[in-house]
Amino acid sequence: MLSIVIPIYNERQLLPQVIERVRHAPLPDGVERQIILVDDGSTDGTIDVLRKLATEFDDLKVCFQPANRGKGAALRRGFKEATGDIVMVQDADLEYDPNDYPKLLQPLLDDLADVVYGTRFLGGTHRVLYYWHSVGNRILTTLSNMFTNLNLTDMECCYKLFKRQVLEQLVIEENRFGFEPEITAKIARLQVRLYETPITYRGRTYAEGKKITWHDGVSALRCILRYNLGRHRTPGGNE
Repeated sequence: MLSIVIPIYNERQLLPQVIERVRHAPLPDGVERQIILVDDGSTDGTIDVLRKLATEFDDLKVCFQPANRGKGAALRRGFKEATGDIVMVQDADLEYDPNDYPKLLQPLLDDLADVVYGTRFLGGTHRVLYYWHSVGNRILTTLSNMFTNLNLTDMECCYKLFKRQVLEQLVIEENRFGFEPEITAKIARLQVRLYETPITYRGRTYAEGKKITWHDGVSALRCILRYNLGRHRTPGGNE
């Protein structure tokens, strides 16, 4: 089974479309899906939309955070609810295309990989947007690679898929977008088999609801240093 964890914050307008696409995304033969929606303290009516969707579709598991804590905290909650052999992250907007699921899953199903990252920089179709965002992303990915000795091209990509036994060895400590460099550093320490797969990307403008800012870039830099050079928690609670 594939568990799809979707952290959500203030996505009332797009959420029904996203859920429709995720529910009907193609999957390889024999793969079933579990969809876990984690609302992160939305204030725009998203909660009402989620409650309505939960009554319409019995294949959705909906969780509500008591307050806005960030993407990492929402994923931490969603990972606890996941029961699939493979767990993946899907953002609650239309930037990422669920039609990419089969090619993201294939290295895991073929037992070539333990973890798969999507990448927006290896030939997939993408919307042309912010130049300095792409520069910042490449800088952060390069710095992360220098510490982890991985050759990733897109450390910050939303699409990340994990075999359950890998995810069970990790403790997510970051509450916001620092999740990306944190989990990359921790995966590198496990020395698991990591693959990248090109994906389709249709980025949003800030007017369309994009949320990440330069503050998150600074936080990502902090996380690269912290989780590659410092101690970190393990499932047993030790450092």
